[in-house]
Amino acid sequence: MSSSPSAQAAPKGFRIPKVPFWVQILAGLAVGVLLGWVAKSNDLGWLTSTLQHIGDLFVQLLKLAVAPLVFFAILVSITNLRQVNNAARLATRTLLWFMATSLIAVAIGLAIGLLTHPGAGTGLTPKDGKLPDHAGSWIDFLTGIVPTDVITPFTQLNVLQIVFMAAVAGIAALQLGEKAEPVLKISRSALELLQKALWWVIRLAPIGTVGLIGNAIATYGWNLIGKYATFTVDVYIGCALVLFGVYPLLLSTVAKVNPLQFFRGAWPAIQLAFVSRSSVGTMPVTQQVTERLGVPREYASFAVPFGSTTKMDGCASIYPAIAAIFIAQIFDVHLSIADYVLIAFVSVIGSAATAGLTGATVMLTLTLSTLGLPLEGVGLLMAIDPILDMMRTATNVAGQSVCTLLVAAREGILDRDAYNGVKSISLEAAAADGSAEKASVPAAA
Repeated sequence: MSSSPSAQAAPKGFRIPKVPFWVQILAGLAVGVLLGWVAKSNDLGWLTSTLQHIGDLFVQLLKLAVAPLVFFAILVSITNLRQVNNAARLATRTLLWFMATSLIAVAIGLAIGLLTHPGAGTGLTPKDGKLPDHAGSWIDFLTGIVPTDVITPFTQLNVLQIVFMAAVAGIAALQLGEKAEPVLKISRSALELLQKALWWVIRLAPIGTVGLIGNAIATYGWNLIGKYATFTVDVYIGCALVLFGVYPLLLSTVAKVNPLQFFRGAWPAIQLAFVSRSSVGTMPVTQQVTERLGVPREYASFAVPFGSTTKMDGCASIYPAIAAIFIAQIFDVHLSIADYVLIAFVSVIGSAATAGLTGATVMLTLTLSTLGLPLEGVGLLMAIDPILDMMRTATNVAGQSVCTLLVAAREGILDRDAYNGVKSISLEAAAADGSAEKASVPAAA
């Protein structure tokens, strides 16, 4: 039998061109804004509800992976420290750099807030605010670290308690040595399984972006968002100064490396963080790009998961500093120099309260309660939070990688040839590259 003319004419190996992930994200942003505007302009309740459900489902899928991902990542990362020389010193210096960069970030946030007066001329009043569903306090923060049982932290997604349990389990595994190896093998396998499943969720980010942005526009509209113009610009400028100013300066002066190479290698993680609004959700990609930039896997597998739950320059430093000034101006409360010092203290010490999840409400309520500012001020910022959270999370993730690089460079364990030779890759390639390496490299003993 002879083949048909149409079959003979068909091009061999024809494939539909693959749309780059960043293009999909931009398209999702554009479609979300358009649908949100249509829903708001025409009062289409069904469209607003649909957009809300799409966005909520995407965030829910991310949160579904957060609890087990954090537990196994922290547990495995702590046990990986036994393969690193001077592990205690590395861990201490990592924490110190986390704190130092957070202090710089909060100083920038305070300076911008004091210069621009974001709460002035908005037309907002204390009556526009409302109490948050959950408020953070130092008592809750300190007593809430230790769980009452091992189940509730996972069901209620209390990441700080999950980190505590994982740290205890990891340290115990270090003490047990070879006896704990069967548990560690299961933990490594579970971690890789979760990262693979999380990547499937990440692939839905363009659709999730449509829902999240569309719902924000449809619910609050341009008029209300316009009242936060100065505040929004302040947060974006503050994050941009840290992301494109402070971090490159530290890389060039402290690590003595080319900052452009950092952005070339780390861009997939920064891009994903901007869209997903989750430091924990971005963690597998952050670790992968950090390793590609020359940080040894044994150290990166500790520093990145640790940073994903504690290193929050955007959410825990820049944002609460500007937000506190904004809320104080709305409620006509004068802030003293002591108050600004308190803001810096809360930002540096209390950043673990943000726990790598979308949104920074817990950190903001912790800051406001420390200053004695009305917690109703949190309600003033809920309308604009999804738009702010994108830039905040991108800054968080970049800082997690930068601090890891700084410590590795200062300790002499950074592979500078790998750093200088890193090439730009897509988000899909970063994930595929990470999966291939994990498949080819045996688990460390």
